[in-house]
Amino acid sequence: MTFAKRFDHVGITVADLDAVTAFFVGLGLEAGEKMPVEGEFLDTVIGMTGARVEIVMLHAPAGGTTVELSSFTRPDHLPGSPAAPANELGLRNVAFEVHDLQAAVDHAAAQGFGLVGGIGEYEGVWRMAYVRGPEGIIVSLAEQIRGTS
Repeated sequence: MTFAKRFDHVGITVADLDAVTAFFVGLGLEAGEKMPVEGEFLDTVIGMTGARVEIVMLHAPAGGTTVELSSFTRPDHLPGSPAAPANELGLRNVAFEVHDLQAAVDHAAAQGFGLVGGIGEYEGVWRMAYVRGPEGIIVSLAEQIRGTS
């Protein structure tokens, strides 16, 4: 039996919800309204008592999987590993296809977010780069440079 129906979203817990939201909006994602969530449902799902989060859902203009950014106001967030290398266990990156990789990388750099490594090319089909965004979030940006048949 198959349980999964569709891929819905990826959740990322952040300290500064506004700054991280602005970073992703700058890459072209569209943000929903900031929503507070608290109460029995949240406490049950996350296994904490008295929790409160603010959530922003982000989606690409063409649709697809969404990104859920959440910031805890109760209890306070715990520190992560903002300089984690690509081989550290856990969620390592969130990936987006972009129209112009160099322009996206330049935009991130202008905001103070640099490349993890460099811009690579895969078999003449894709160009890709990892950008370390706010709070250490690694964002994979990829541009198709030749169609696949």
